[in-house]
Amino acid sequence: MISSVRGQVLSVSLDHAVIEVGGVGLAVRTTPATLAGLRRGEQARLATTLVVREDSLTLFGFASDEAKELFELVQSVPGVGPKIALALLAVLDPDQLRRALSAGDTVTLTRAPGIGKKGAERLVLELRDKVGSVGAGGVASAATPAGVGAPSGLAWRSQIAEALVGLGFTTKQADDATAAVAADAEDPAVAEGDVGVLLRRALGLLGRNR
Repeated sequence: MISSVRGQVLSVSLDHAVIEVGGVGLAVRTTPATLAGLRRGEQARLATTLVVREDSLTLFGFASDEAKELFELVQSVPGVGPKIALALLAVLDPDQLRRALSAGDTVTLTRAPGIGKKGAERLVLELRDKVGSVGAGGVASAATPAGVGAPSGLAWRSQIAEALVGLGFTTKQADDATAAVAADAEDPAVAEGDVGVLLRRALGLLGRNR
């Protein structure tokens, strides 16, 4: 088990970062908020968990041990895999997710793509008594990820839409949210094509509209 990685950030994309560890570049899938705290060329440490499938080995990384523990805990529920677990942590930070589970707040849980009412109820039933054991942890900073921000013109629209679809939202939801965050042409983030900021705004809109 690879429980954490520490090394230089070689690149940051919309759904993963590549971190060099001992001369090997490891692709680590993670959330937009975690990616936003990384800088290409700088050192970073991520808590990680390796998901093994017959045809793949996927390393998932998180800014805090608490987020990693929640990612693993959520997958203990039958029918919940890494894609849904990651989507939950993309929409809700660890504290929000823990509070929603312990309080039985199914409305908040259904903000995540792939989680319907029945799925949220199952998560609460299975995890309400377990989530209190997850320790408190930090939240990734909200800086813009290097290598992701400031594409020319409005090229960032397709990048955001693709990232949202990758998290499980429908193409229409992704397009509508992207259009909404692009509506204010005078907004500095829109004018500069700050993908990190705009992606978090789109996730916020989608969460409120579910």
